[in-house]
Amino acid sequence: MRGLLLLAFLLQTAAAWALKPTREWVATPDSLGLVYHATALTTPDKAQLAGWIVEPAANVPDQHTTMVLAYGDSNNMSYFLWQARALSQGGYRVYLFDYRGFGHSSDFAIDQQRLYYAEFSTDLRTVLADARQRYPRSRTGILGYSMGTIMSSAVAANSKCDFLITEGYVASPQRLVAGVFERSQKVVTLPAEAAEYAPIARRVYCPWLLVGGTADKNTPLADSVVVAKQARWRQRRQVLAFEGGHGEGFYRLSDAEYGDKYVAEITRFLAGKRRG
Repeated sequence: MRGLLLLAFLLQTAAAWALKPTREWVATPDSLGLVYHATALTTPDKAQLAGWIVEPAANVPDQHTTMVLAYGDSNNMSYFLWQARALSQGGYRVYLFDYRGFGHSSDFAIDQQRLYYAEFSTDLRTVLADARQRYPRSRTGILGYSMGTIMSSAVAANSKCDFLITEGYVASPQRLVAGVFERSQKVVTLPAEAAEYAPIARRVYCPWLLVGGTADKNTPLADSVVVAKQARWRQRRQVLAFEGGHGEGFYRLSDAEYGDKYVAEITRFLAGKRRG
C-alpha cells in the first residue's frame, strides 16, 4: 500500500494543464496511519463536498494551525496524502477536500479543455469557513498548488485567512494557457472570471509564502519573486526557492523524512522568522 501511495504522489507532480479529475480515491488517510475524520459540506450553491480532516501527530508539538489544502487540476484529494502526512508530523492539522466533479464530491459538468472553474473558489471558501468554525482558536489558512493557487489567492483576498502558502503560483492564467499551446499545441480555455484575476494578488494582506522551483517552466519562480517584491505596507511576503521543477517542492525539500524540510520552512515562516 505504501508503494501504491508513493506512485500516486509521483503521478500527481506533473500538472495536466487542463482539468482531469478522477473519482476513485487511491487510498484513505488511515492507510498512512493518520488520525482523521471525514466531512460532508454543502456550498451556498448546493454542491456537496467530501473532505478529510487529518489531525496533528500525537508525538509532536501541536502548532494549533489548520491548513486547507487546495490542489491542482487533476486527480483528487487522495493524491495529497503524503503531503498531509508530512504536515501532520510537523504538528499541523490538514483539511483536504475534493472540488465539485472530483473524487467523491457531487457531479459537475467539466470541460477537460478548461483550466479551472470559478465555482472551485466557492468550494475552497466553503471549506475554509468550515475550518474556522470548527477550530475557532486555531490559526487557519490555505496551502495551494498549481491551478489551486488561482483559487487560493482569490479566496485569501476576499475571506478571513490567517496565512497563504502557494507552490507553483499562477501569476497569469492567460500567459499560462498561451505557453501550453506554444509548447504542445494543446488548446486550454479559461472562464470569463480569468479577466479579473490580475489585480487579486495586490489584495492579499495575510502573510504569504510563495514556493517555487528554479526549473519550473510552467509557473516560473520569477513570477513569485515579482509578487513578493510588490508587497506594500502591511503585506508580509517571502519566497522559498528549491532546485527542481513544477510540483516537486515536498520531494526536493526532504531530509530524514519526506517533506520535512518543506514543513520546517513553513513553520519558520509562520513564526515570523526570515531565512538566514
